Amino acid sequence: MSIIDVSHVSKSYGGVKANTDVSIKVEKGGITGLIGPNGSGKTTLFNSIVGYHPIDSGSIKYEGKEISKMQVPEIARLGLLRTFQQTRIYGEMNCVENMLISLPHRKMSLLETLKKNTAEDRERAEHLLEFVGLFEKRHLRSGSLSFGQQKLLEFAMALMNEPTVLLLDEPTAGINPTLINGLIDRLKRANSEFGITLFIIEHNMRVIMNMADQIYCLAHGELLASGNAADIQNDQRVIDAYLGAH
Repeated sequence: MSIIDVSHVSKSYGGVKANTDVSIKVEKGGITGLIGPNGSGKTTLFNSIVGYHPIDSGSIKYEGKEISKMQVPEIARLGLLRTFQQTRIYGEMNCVENMLISLPHRKMSLLETLKKNTAEDRERAEHLLEFVGLFEKRHLRSGSLSFGQQKLLEFAMALMNEPTVLLLDEPTAGINPTLINGLIDRLKRANSEFGITLFIIEHNMRVIMNMADQIYCLAHGELLASGNAADIQNDQRVIDAYLGAH
C-alpha cells in the first residue's frame, strides 16, 4: 500500500524542465530510494512533495489525499517531513535546545518556544539524542559539532516531530566514513522501531542498495527505471546513465 503517490508530475523553472511526467509510489512502512545524476530532478521532486514548490501538472497524494496545493506547514502537520543536504540547525544553541525549538509552536519567539516546552518534551529530546548517539554532547553548542554529527542532530530534530514519512536528501553526504554505518543503523531502526516510512535521495550506492526495498532512478527529469536493488544494478539504462560513473 502506497503512502505517497506521485502521478505524472511535471515541474519547470522558466524554460528548464526539472521533472517531466514523473510517477513514483512510496510504500507505507518501507524504505524507498531515489537515485540519479546531479541535475536529474531528485531534489525538485522532494521539494514538490513537501510543498516548497507547486507542481505544474500531475498529482501528489499522501494517504490518498491530494496535497499538491497545500502549504508546507499543512503538509508537515500531516506527518510528512524532510531533511536537507545542508544542515539547518541553530549553531549557537545546544543540542537539547535545537531539539525543543524544532517542535511546531507557531507564532512564538525562540525564547517563548523554549519556555513552553515541558519536562516531558526535554525527556523525549534527550532520549532521541541518545538514539542518534549524541547524548554525551547534548549540552554542547551545536555549531561545534562535526558536520556528520550535525546531520545526526537534524535527524533527531525531525524524529522529535514524530513524522509518519521522512524524506532524507543525501543523509550520508559529507559524513566521515566512520559515522556512515552508525547512521545507516539508526535509519533502519527508525524505520523498524518507530514505523517511519523513509524516502531517501542518496549518491552512495552501497548505502542505498543495502537499505532500500524499492529504488527509482531519474535522469534528465524523467523516470528512467524502478525496481529492487538487483533490478537497478542490472538495468543497462541505469548503468549507462548513472551507475557507470560509480
